[in-house]
Amino acid sequence: MSERHPIIAITGSSGAGTTSVTHTFENIFRRENVNAAIVEGDSFHRFDRQEMKARAAQAEAAGNKNFSHFGPENNLFPELAELFRAYGETGTGKRRKYLHDPEEAAPYKQEPGTFTAWEDVPAGTDLLFYEGLHGAVVTPEVNIAQHPDLLIGVVPVINLEWIQKLWRDKSKRGYSTEAVTDTILRRMPDYVNYICPQFTHTHVNFQRVPTVDTSNPFIAREIPSAGREHGGDPFCQPQGH
Repeated sequence: MSERHPIIAITGSSGAGTTSVTHTFENIFRRENVNAAIVEGDSFHRFDRQEMKARAAQAEAAGNKNFSHFGPENNLFPELAELFRAYGETGTGKRRKYLHDPEEAAPYKQEPGTFTAWEDVPAGTDLLFYEGLHGAVVTPEVNIAQHPDLLIGVVPVINLEWIQKLWRDKSKRGYSTEAVTDTILRRMPDYVNYICPQFTHTHVNFQRVPTVDTSNPFIAREIPSAGREHGGDPFCQPQGH
């Protein structure tokens, strides 16, 4: 931990809602004139999009049904821990960006799904802000959770988490329900072993509980919200069998 170079980390699974919490912090930073060094967890994946697809196909052919973005073999846990350590001690460290879509990739003249080159965190930032899957990971080899000064977990009830992932991946990324469901199933062992244990190391957890019916996330058409709790919405209707 560091008084001079504090670190805030928001951690949660894919579809948990960490991005919404991040937007709140970004508004606070703007309001309070805080110069934050932003780090996205996706930038510490080991492989770019195309190589990850190729390796997933190889794993499937070899009988590995649980190859996922959640585990240590597909992430740079030591490098993330080193960034946190270095920033806490010196206010700098190595980071890069993951370019999710054409809009993000265009300024770098790169393809979507690739990484930018590693670069130093600019000097003079007020704090480092991390949002991603692994801000509180602890394994026998690495302890990322020891470094942040504030660790926040975002943990919805799991059906809501799946609804949000299904909606995002289908509407924003063009995947089918079947493809997203397959991803959820493949990730389950790493979810249990590397995502859930983080929430015993966080300082505070936001557990998001919907007030509408989320019994079957795989037939939901929208993400539930306060404005969708009444009338005609699939989430407030009984779901028969």
